[in-house]
Amino acid sequence: MPGNVYFLQVAPKLQRKGVVFFPSKGYLGMLKWLAGSAALMIVLLGSPQRAMAEDVYARAAAIGTTLQDDPVAELAEIDATLAAAAAEGVTDPRLTFDLVRLKADLLLARGDKAEAADLIAQLATLAARYRDLLGLAPGPLYREAAGLYEDLENFRAARAQVLGALEAQRDGGLPGPVLARTLERLADLSDRMARPADAEAYRAAALAAQAEVATKESTRGPGDVGYREVEIFYATDRARTGDPDPETFYGWGRGELELGQAIVTIPDTHTKGAVEAPSIWKLEFGPNPAKHVMLKSVTPVETDAYFAAMNDRLEKRDRKEILVFIHGYNVAFEPAAKRAAQLSYDMNYDGLPVLYSWPSAGSTTGYISDTAVVELSGRRLWGFLEDLVARSGAQTIHIVAHSMGNRALTDALELMSVSHGLTAESKPIFGQVVFAAPDVDAGLFAKMIETIRPIARRLTLYASKEDWALASSRRLHGNAPRAGQGGEFVLVSDYVDSVDMSELGEDMLSHSYFADDSSALADMMSLFWHNTAPDRRCGLQQSASAAALPYWIYKRGKCQSQTLMDVMALMQRDNVQTGKGVQRLLDSAVEDTQMRDRIAPVLLRMVER
Repeated sequence: MPGNVYFLQVAPKLQRKGVVFFPSKGYLGMLKWLAGSAALMIVLLGSPQRAMAEDVYARAAAIGTTLQDDPVAELAEIDATLAAAAAEGVTDPRLTFDLVRLKADLLLARGDKAEAADLIAQLATLAARYRDLLGLAPGPLYREAAGLYEDLENFRAARAQVLGALEAQRDGGLPGPVLARTLERLADLSDRMARPADAEAYRAAALAAQAEVATKESTRGPGDVGYREVEIFYATDRARTGDPDPETFYGWGRGELELGQAIVTIPDTHTKGAVEAPSIWKLEFGPNPAKHVMLKSVTPVETDAYFAAMNDRLEKRDRKEILVFIHGYNVAFEPAAKRAAQLSYDMNYDGLPVLYSWPSAGSTTGYISDTAVVELSGRRLWGFLEDLVARSGAQTIHIVAHSMGNRALTDALELMSVSHGLTAESKPIFGQVVFAAPDVDAGLFAKMIETIRPIARRLTLYASKEDWALASSRRLHGNAPRAGQGGEFVLVSDYVDSVDMSELGEDMLSHSYFADDSSALADMMSLFWHNTAPDRRCGLQQSASAAALPYWIYKRGKCQSQTLMDVMALMQRDNVQTGKGVQRLLDSAVEDTQMRDRIAPVLLRMVER
């Protein structure tokens, strides 16, 4: 076995640094072992293993592009990719999950419901047990497996899956009407199994649940330790699934542009940079808003009411600002909403967080379909941004796009810049625009930002040479560099500030170092607050490259990021704009004199004129 092996019980913090190794038992045997195991192991990869891992990810992402008319060949390729991953010891749970999910879909297309139902049932168990690793809601999987078992008249197996769905809903604190629908289904199954007493009990429970008020407040613990609610305005061109559960309200199908509001809960025990989820290592088998970041509600809103609500919220804020977040590849609506809330909350952002969610399939095997749909979303994003500028009431609008979401954003901004006839002398339409790990051809990106540049006060590019997803994407694009790659591939330009964030480490296919680390959050916070240039921001060192144009390298450990963010929030609240004001605030807010001395120069540089 390559690399050093650790049990996650001993070293849970290594979880994001490596990949999970599974015993070679075949995909179904592996899933059963994993679903019942409490001993996941992790492999830390060196360069040779990393290269093989990137090959596996690229192979998985490409499945289906040349085999769409040959399901037998595609099934064989899935098995071969799973086998290759296991042989190299580089399989992670999300990749395995997505490959097996794709296999189940192909089996369903061929009419093989029995094997597909077994696979989906195992995936549901896996999603429930390892929600922190997978970031997936188990309820829809339980319900899907139950429907297949019902079609096969295997009512006992169907009932077990619906019970799993009910447990997931109860753990998530979902409202009574949602539970009632599941209880009614259990009653119907009990009828079909000739168990009238059970059916009567389930129907009684359904009636009681129907009258229930949502009980999430009951999760507050001793000393009123609970959670905060973050309101997210969203725009999406995802199609609705028909499922009322917030986690699965929107799917990955294409729809028309829809606006709405969502509520995300952030626990009082939240750590900056984290999106807390239930962890089996903490003996947590379901979400709890007092411990985990959760999507509480999703409510579509008519256009006029949407912008009226925005205006109302902004009128009550000192800073009439909006932060738009556009997610990347392999992201469903629920995790995108949670990420938007986390970004806003962690930066103590006083403006409104807005999510634009395009129809990503939310799967490692959905790369090619994501590349197709994101192009159309760019046109819709353009229209939404125009409306946001005209109708929101915001004085400043910042934008952060991640990964493949940058394809939609660069298209939208280029179209917007051209339609407005912007030049270098034009007044910027937006405040800050941050391109985080853009999965865009580097050459194309460099040309597009020449047109885009006048649209914002400052453009910033975050890159990393440790980004697995971008390395895999490069392989899929004929070895053409991606704009978000760091190291030797850092893109430099007169039109954008390029920051190599490689020291923040790798993050597998989620590659969200820009939001998972307080260092990057502090850097963005200084951008949004004061349009701070790179040479005045903390932790950025100019490259020693002989190239005519400089770029910046983030140096880990140079900033006290947590304290810095807390003090910047106070400075924004009190509108501190002078050196004397900085010193007064530090004297009153930071007791540790050494800490004051370390962060004072950083803050003073930000307010220099």
